[in-house]
Amino acid sequence: ELVLKVRIQNPNLRENDFIEIELDRQELTYKELLQVSCRELGVNPEHVQKIRKLPNTMLRKDKDVARLQDFQELELVLTVSDKNLLFRVPALSERSGYNKKASELTY
Repeated sequence: ELVLKVRIQNPNLRENDFIEIELDRQELTYKELLQVSCRELGVNPEHVQKIRKLPNTMLRKDKDVARLQDFQELELVLTVSDKNLLFRVPALSERSGYNKKASELTY
């Protein structure tokens, strides 16, 4: 088995920890990496724009995946559209610095 560290790329999360996934070395393909990563992270594969090997290398094909070594860090870069928000945006009243009394002032 090949053990990789994977997370969702999102700089807005306070805690964006990696999880470890295992891939069968006999099935090291881009498709298998995508499927296992998405299943473990609870992401729809259709929402993945690209897979990045940190710090700055995009994985594109099976040969790229075959070169990965144990415990390398990967990020799933997701596509986000207005109709399909993948991460909940906090309401204005949940954001720090929000003043409820100031929002109720009438002029």
